[in-house]
Amino acid sequence: MVAMTEGVTDKATAGLEHRYQLLLKGPDPAGEAWLQQQLRHVRTLADDLPDDPGCLPEWAEAHAQRVASEHTAYLEQRRQGAVRRYFDNRAHALWFLQQVAPTKAVDGAWLHGALCHWRDPRFHGLIRTFLEELGDGDPRCNHVLIYQRLLSRLGCLQGAPLPSARYLQGTLQLALGQHCDRFLPEVIGYNLGYEQPPLHLLITTHELAELGIDAHYFQLHVTIDNAASGHARRSLESFIDLSRDQGPAFYERVRHGYRLNDLGVDTPSLIASFDLKAELLSTLERKRVYGQCMHSDRCRLQGRTINQWLAEPGAMPGFLDALQAQGWIKRNSDPRQSRFWSLIDGPVAAMFGVFDAYEKQLWHDWIAGTWQSADVRRVPPGQWEQALRLENDVPGEAPAADMAALIEAMAGNRHSTPQGLRATRAFIQATGLMQGGPN
Repeated sequence: MVAMTEGVTDKATAGLEHRYQLLLKGPDPAGEAWLQQQLRHVRTLADDLPDDPGCLPEWAEAHAQRVASEHTAYLEQRRQGAVRRYFDNRAHALWFLQQVAPTKAVDGAWLHGALCHWRDPRFHGLIRTFLEELGDGDPRCNHVLIYQRLLSRLGCLQGAPLPSARYLQGTLQLALGQHCDRFLPEVIGYNLGYEQPPLHLLITTHELAELGIDAHYFQLHVTIDNAASGHARRSLESFIDLSRDQGPAFYERVRHGYRLNDLGVDTPSLIASFDLKAELLSTLERKRVYGQCMHSDRCRLQGRTINQWLAEPGAMPGFLDALQAQGWIKRNSDPRQSRFWSLIDGPVAAMFGVFDAYEKQLWHDWIAGTWQSADVRRVPPGQWEQALRLENDVPGEAPAADMAALIEAMAGNRHSTPQGLRATRAFIQATGLMQGGPN
């Protein structure tokens, strides 16, 4: 969809991470009631879908044209010297990648329930979309694995605890995937909204690459979701196939599913909420309890030992001020000119390993401030994905007879495990749902 709004209260998002984890493990007995609750909420929201479902093709075309026009304007602004619209620095981008990780970790999960209908050609569009999210069982192309490898290369696999609300969209996707038969119109509507390429996807792809971050995951969704022949087009065709001979009530439920995309904070607002200093202080506050007895009393700032600074809750803003006052940190300049940076960066640094890659990036970009480094690390074209071996993929191997077991192995994000990858390939063999359609 084009944008999302803050559609739920803090109370409504409480416990979302727990529900998310339950759904990842398998069917959650309370999942259907929770999904019903979300659908009751979205009935009060508006959407931009046409009242006449026959106008959906024109609606989709208008959306694609609007996004293309706005992206063209963005690129022209950048050519004219405008700064990045989204990411102030690399730390900002790494923060964003971690904030959306719970949703990326279940990419495509809302369509899992369609697999049970593999004998029905009307479901083949939804199933093919799901299989492509899974990379057809190829570990190089599985979307969840691509994102996991990205976070791993950036040193962000074990990030800080996330707000509960960050699990909302992932929880919705898992719940829809587990209750497809009960909520088929809503699944169709959610898919229709989720697969329309938004402007923020194009801008994110552009700016991540500028910051030297592998944008392949995002670029992949720019291409695979295209409105001409990709997932956006297929989402519309799936609606047409599965809504034929259905009445107005079916389309109303489709609209409710579409509105589920509006729950949670929209991507531009999420990105804009980042506060570099606040994030650094939050990191220091979490870590201070582990370091308060680790320093020599000879180390003093403003008359206090480092251990004393770290022993006091809420003292980290003053600690940063003290580091600057005594010359350990020189703000708005090359971090290499700050003595403190030499303590945390490099294999022989005195504090090597105290801060992970993301935390060091927070330090770097806060110290650098208005100083802009010309040393932007870029990812060479064509070097995004390493060649990964397809384990136990034997050409001509007989397909597994137990379709239910294969489908179960492809649920949640289990499809990204070696067993799940093999199950995906076996499912494709057994059903004939190869790329391009059923044989």
